[in-house]
Amino acid sequence: MLHKVALLMGCLMCSATAFAGTSDIMASNNQIGSQIIATYVDYTETGNGILGTTTGTIDTATGWVPGAALSLSAMKDWWLGNDYFEAEYDHSSGNTKYVGSLQEGGVYGSVVQPSGAILDNYSARYGRGFVVNDELMLTPYAELGHHKWDRLINYGETYTHHYYGIGALGQYSPVAKLVVSINAVFGRTFGSNIVVEGPAGFTGRLGNSSRYKVGACADYAFTKTFHGNVGVDYKSFKYGISALYPLAGGLVTWEPDSKTNYTTVRLGLGYAF
Repeated sequence: MLHKVALLMGCLMCSATAFAGTSDIMASNNQIGSQIIATYVDYTETGNGILGTTTGTIDTATGWVPGAALSLSAMKDWWLGNDYFEAEYDHSSGNTKYVGSLQEGGVYGSVVQPSGAILDNYSARYGRGFVVNDELMLTPYAELGHHKWDRLINYGETYTHHYYGIGALGQYSPVAKLVVSINAVFGRTFGSNIVVEGPAGFTGRLGNSSRYKVGACADYAFTKTFHGNVGVDYKSFKYGISALYPLAGGLVTWEPDSKTNYTTVRLGLGYAF
């Protein structure tokens, strides 16, 4: 009997130690936050020589676009234990550097000018956290999201897609109040689409692609409820060539292949609950 009591007490003490060691991680996962962000856009359109047109790089858009983000995360014992949920929205607006040519023709680099850019992203993820040891937690998850880029060039172009993916969040608390995180998610875009405005405008489907994102973040609890954080994310995906769309005079138009890379830096505050 004494042996059973001692074993029970030992298990309770181990459980309490694990909880105490991961309490800072749990606190960082239960927050409402806001952030200022800056996203570096690195976009390249590539021609494949269709109908005798240019091969190689057609045009690029690069530059930092400022914005803001709102997020909500929670880790509670809802269903599986340490159930993890996070939702985020961010909006950015600014200018990129366009390098390309005139619509009527020309070589890449013959036109260099600023072009407006508006970025909107929605995402939500759900997973479960696993305590590895007193200082480390690993949380696999599934994620869904939506991306929109209003490219304010010519008469205007709007790129959109949805995506799904699976990922993992690793969180480490080396000292009290500090949580360092690394994050990776791999998935695929779907429903990729473009709307081109103007006389040569059209609305069409684009090819989908693999999508991946990696990131790192540090969260510090200044008080029990007041947190500060800083982080960086990198994500990449492609749009495949659209179908051909007829224009007046027997001409046709289309959207070529492209690749997009985004690097986003973040600085924010959070309220832990």
